[in-house]
Amino acid sequence: MTRQNDFPFSELFSAYAAGTLDAGLALLVETQGALRADIKDAVAQSEAVAGAYLEMTEPVAMCAGALESAMAQFDALEASATTEQAGGPVEDGEMGQLPAPLQHAIAASRNRETWSSAAPGIHRIALDVGSQMEVELYRIQPDGAIPRHSHGGEEYTLVVTGGYTDASGSFGPGDLAVKGPEDTHRPVGDAGEVCFALVVRDGAFRLTGALGLAQRILGRR
Repeated sequence: MTRQNDFPFSELFSAYAAGTLDAGLALLVETQGALRADIKDAVAQSEAVAGAYLEMTEPVAMCAGALESAMAQFDALEASATTEQAGGPVEDGEMGQLPAPLQHAIAASRNRETWSSAAPGIHRIALDVGSQMEVELYRIQPDGAIPRHSHGGEEYTLVVTGGYTDASGSFGPGDLAVKGPEDTHRPVGDAGEVCFALVVRDGAFRLTGALGLAQRILGRR
């Protein structure tokens, strides 16, 4: 398990600045940057470095129709932004307190109202942000426990509001926990405020114990 201070953020920020980071992880970076000034500053520094490298790159001739193609893509982006703004970020109740990048991702997601129950006190929604990874927002009530599970790959969990605790420690707003296939845990919501957590994973969510057996019998994930 990788904790906040051990994570190689420079690689993540460099990929984000270069525009090569997966959309799910890009949402995670933007959301954490909205929660923490140090992350926002680090991302800005990476973007400045990327811009400097771009200025030093030798220019090359554009292919025929490149300008027209670029302008058409800009028009499509503007139309998409207008549509998203018309719907607006989720503004009422708890959801209205989430950082803007996450609110916009929820508003743009086709299944933004399709919350499912993962366990007593635990709800989650899948966010379709164009990612090659699984991207989910969890709502964890105080003392609500996500079933004990392991991971088929890397799992990135960013606490947005409230907090949760597992065997490795407690995590609060802006904290990031990264777990791999060797890790098994059972996050439990801390007392007080409801915990919202953004989860991005590149492998299956694998339940353990009796629930894991049922999962394998049913052939899920």
